[in-house]
Amino acid sequence: MSRLTHIDDQGRARMVDVSDKPATAREAVATGFVRMSPETLALAVSGTGRKGDVRAVAELAGVMAAKKTSDLIPLCHPLALSKVVVEVEPAQGGLAVTARVRTTGPTGVEMEALTAVSVACLTIYDMLKAAEKGMVIETVRLLEKTGGKSGDWKG
Repeated sequence: MSRLTHIDDQGRARMVDVSDKPATAREAVATGFVRMSPETLALAVSGTGRKGDVRAVAELAGVMAAKKTSDLIPLCHPLALSKVVVEVEPAQGGLAVTARVRTTGPTGVEMEALTAVSVACLTIYDMLKAAEKGMVIETVRLLEKTGGKSGDWKG
């Protein structure tokens, strides 16, 4: 098993030193899904919910969250993000959320993509909970990442 990079030799949590790593182009794509009833999905897609356009607000929330990832995840490096795109699309059984995040730097953007998806899904739940409290947020995961020492990965 490989050694965890966020744990030092004494077992203490630490932020990884990336100062000697070269800046490279990096991108990550994550996805998630909010399962809901057909009636709630119709309400979300209509744009006429009591709190406004669910999809537009969730997409904006996802972008904002990606930019705040290092404030939420204790050992994440603050990154200068060059692009964040969050899309919320209707799908069978609910709303599918996808985030694509890019940077050029010494560390990757997987956590930013996952954070964007997670907060977009939570925003969807918040905006629609008056209509349906039983919605389920599921399958938040990394789809792919490119760049960096570990190379490209696709799940």
